[in-house]
Amino acid sequence: MDQQPPPPQPLPLEGLTVVAVEQAVAAPFATRQLADLGARVIKVERIDGGDFARGYDTAARGLASHFVWCNRGKESIALDLKDPRGLDVVRRLVADADVFVQNLAQGAAARLGLDAATLCAAHPRLVAVDISGYGASGPYADKRAYDMLVQCEAGLVSVTGTPERPVKAGIPAADVAAAMYAFSGVLAALVRRGTTGRGGPVEVSMLEALAEWMGHPLHHTMHGGTAPARTGLAHAVIAPYDAYATADGGRVLLSVQNDREWRRLAERVLGRPEWGSDPAYATNAARVAHRERVDALVAGALGALDADEALARLEAAGIACARLRDLHEVAGHPQLAARERWREVGSPVGPLRALLPPITLPGGAEARMGAVPALGEHTEALLRAVGMTDEEIAALRRDGVAS
Repeated sequence: MDQQPPPPQPLPLEGLTVVAVEQAVAAPFATRQLADLGARVIKVERIDGGDFARGYDTAARGLASHFVWCNRGKESIALDLKDPRGLDVVRRLVADADVFVQNLAQGAAARLGLDAATLCAAHPRLVAVDISGYGASGPYADKRAYDMLVQCEAGLVSVTGTPERPVKAGIPAADVAAAMYAFSGVLAALVRRGTTGRGGPVEVSMLEALAEWMGHPLHHTMHGGTAPARTGLAHAVIAPYDAYATADGGRVLLSVQNDREWRRLAERVLGRPEWGSDPAYATNAARVAHRERVDALVAGALGALDADEALARLEAAGIACARLRDLHEVAGHPQLAARERWREVGSPVGPLRALLPPITLPGGAEARMGAVPALGEHTEALLRAVGMTDEEIAALRRDGVAS
């Protein structure tokens, strides 16, 4: 008799409830990871427009691209937290929650009694997360912290760009760093709760998260005495490691990691095997010292080929390489298509394409990629869930406390 495969395991956060008073990217991206893994996430938004990321742009068929990216799979309730009745609703939601996350302006959560320390004192099993720009203490505690500002303060901008000009990263790196440490901090605290029965506060700052990601250039500078140079797409200490134009207008990036690879590149791609043993190029140190000449040699050879042929020759020679893709090409990337990484998620404007989250759990249920909520879409249901009567709900709506 054929043995039936076991049923898929449930998502790891199935049955957990998260309440989030969140805005922008850092907290919403953290809680979206929790929602993808099965948690119920209740997003508390402002009455007057909701999470301000809803208004960043209209690129996703009328919706904001940041909001679509960070907020699928959540329930939205719109409340005025300055009104005691709105705040009471949040407290009722938190009383039944496993996790609370907030990234309000410094001090705002404490004034509302929604900071992690206060909530964890009242609810010992709760895991409560405070996400801030610079941390709760120190001279920068009250400083406004937006992604690009923190990229500057953390030194990321200083090592990104060309020798002539520093540039910010093209993604919100500080927000994403903080989000992922908040996500992993929640998971760690939940594991601890499983053994001790107690939750506890989790603190994450954007500056500290991004400063950790600066590990290589930071340690290079602290211990080596000099900061790595800005080199555009080139690698600061390896050559050749850059993007080179091809005859059809494409750009191909290659990376030579050791001298054996350089000899293969010289022989099989550049067609000049003698360059493999030439003292000017034979070692990485020599190639870095003569970077302009090395780049000219590689650029001359690849510039005579179209991108597909250049990549084929590099692959055949065992040289690591990549095509420099624009975002339209990423959306059609053959590897993502072959691995069936695209799904559709619901939204107020209809289905939208989205990538499966990169955490794959073989043998388990697929990530839950729920719909992007409209502002206040779940207000009524959630107010009823915390025990409010029709009359109380009507009063909250009439007085502008809920919508």
